[in-house]
Amino acid sequence: MKHLEELEDRAVFILREAYKNFDNLCMLWSIGKDSTVLLWLARKAFFGHCPIPLVHIDTSYKIPEMIEYRDQLVKKWGLTMVVGTNTEALEKGMGPELGRMECCTALKTEGLAATLAEKKYNGVIVGVRSDEEGTRAKERYFSPRDKNNDWDFRDQPPELWDQYKTRFEPGTHVRIHPLLDWTEINIWEYIYKENIPVTGLYFDRGEGTRYRSLGCYPCTTPIESTATTVAQIIEELRQTTTAERSGRAQDADRGMEKLRKDGYM
Repeated sequence: MKHLEELEDRAVFILREAYKNFDNLCMLWSIGKDSTVLLWLARKAFFGHCPIPLVHIDTSYKIPEMIEYRDQLVKKWGLTMVVGTNTEALEKGMGPELGRMECCTALKTEGLAATLAEKKYNGVIVGVRSDEEGTRAKERYFSPRDKNNDWDFRDQPPELWDQYKTRFEPGTHVRIHPLLDWTEINIWEYIYKENIPVTGLYFDRGEGTRYRSLGCYPCTTPIESTATTVAQIIEELRQTTTAERSGRAQDADRGMEKLRKDGYM
């Protein structure tokens, strides 16, 4: 419990530093467990209200229950929501049948870049964790991108003894990662401790399967599991040796590394 409190304190501090130092800030919300914990922390950091607009990139291939959950929480918590969609690509017939990477690049990377450019966001808060996927271990809490949102993992500022660089040259686009040192089990332990509402897709509903990681339905598969509660998920995770994103097709062939280098989450 003490470790969770330390993680919470650091995340709240980073959220407040970001709010203080960036004049046009947003937070990405994928509707998954990590970004929902991040949203919960933002509400804690700002006394029950999230003053930061949320950005959700809707590819039109999200599991319908994810969108229903998103809309319910937006209404319940009074959130400011920006939904970005690469409408032009969809109108031209873009979809997973044209190639997984082509689809992700058009509907996710390009959709995100266009939304950020339209709203002129210079700081973007993201719920990524270093243990979730290999390239994320190269991130910083405050991670600069170039004007095209491209990420050079070899050119990142040092962060020593909880000293973070929050001042950058004008025009620099910065990704902020308050959950960087959290683990998958930490996320679920915090959800349990705080009783955070998450989508029911994470739980078995009598079919012997559940989702461990959420994405677009053509490229995301559930895992075999009978966990119906958060406590059961935590116990299951203590025993598993399977990678968290093993059910995410875009992680194959280092696809996620390319997406992130080009500006996606």
